[in-house]
Amino acid sequence: MKRSVALYCVLPLVLAAAAAPRSRAQVAPSATARQFSIAAGGLASGFEPDYGPNYLYGVGAFVDVKFTRWAQIEAEGRWLRFNQYANIYEDNYLIGPRVPIRRIWKADTYAKVLGGYGIMNFQYNYAHGRFYAIAFGGGADVRLTKRISWRAVDAEYQYWPDWVGSTLKPYGLSTGISYRVFGGR
Repeated sequence: MKRSVALYCVLPLVLAAAAAPRSRAQVAPSATARQFSIAAGGLASGFEPDYGPNYLYGVGAFVDVKFTRWAQIEAEGRWLRFNQYANIYEDNYLIGPRVPIRRIWKADTYAKVLGGYGIMNFQYNYAHGRFYAIAFGGGADVRLTKRISWRAVDAEYQYWPDWVGSTLKPYGLSTGISYRVFGGR
């Protein structure tokens, strides 16, 4: 009698333990889930160009590539062509790492350091130049749907180290919308 009680108690436990490695949940673990994604979007920007009396306004485009949670790259182009004073304008073409900071509600905050170059047109079309630029910034993307996010704020401080024998330090804010083209959750 004792043998049959032990058999009825132990046998289900052994079978459950043997089946456990084969059973799967509905969601893949975050460490093994596919995280690669690409998002592209557009921006509206306002910058203090550090040259001339007027703020410059313009449009831009960006692409965010996420390889893993911590390995991300952002590329952006910005054309600051509105509100020119004496034909002064700036364009930026930058790329670099982007690091997530924290998720707050539906907002993903991030920091970034981008490198590339800036193009500047001087007053009255006197000269036109291309200069190395480094940008430090951060912001917050708010998820609106599974694929659409609102870039609520993107702040950027640029440093142009070799600008006509001096330095240039433009800074500004951007906002925009992005669409996740591929992957992610």
